[in-house]
Amino acid sequence: MRTRIRLVRDGDAFVARLTPSQRAAMYEALSYLRHRDVSDLTLTVLLGTGRETVDALIERLTGGPTESRDIRLRAEELHAVHSALTAAPTMFVSRDGAFIQEPFHIRLGFYRENFDALANGIVEAASEV
Repeated sequence: MRTRIRLVRDGDAFVARLTPSQRAAMYEALSYLRHRDVSDLTLTVLLGTGRETVDALIERLTGGPTESRDIRLRAEELHAVHSALTAAPTMFVSRDGAFIQEPFHIRLGFYRENFDALANGIVEAASEV
């Protein structure tokens, strides 16, 4: 998976050109956390935003073209995506505190290092804007 992201400022928002695999990873992380049986407060603590924003993001990241496409993101949404990529792996920890890769990969379709690298790519892209 390509983890480098380029952000272009568009008023108060950003435009990110995302590959299909980047969109899929973001979608899986957000969708997994959104559909857990957690309170609105818990979801807001995890992602920095509420269900409506998360649902709108999931909708925009869903499927579509098999080539890269531009996605417009407000700073709050960019933060939610970053948070989802970093929070999802914390849901796959054994009782002794060790990360468990296989269930993570089976459920989300990616390796943790993909999520970590993509989250880092978001931070790097934001620092370059």
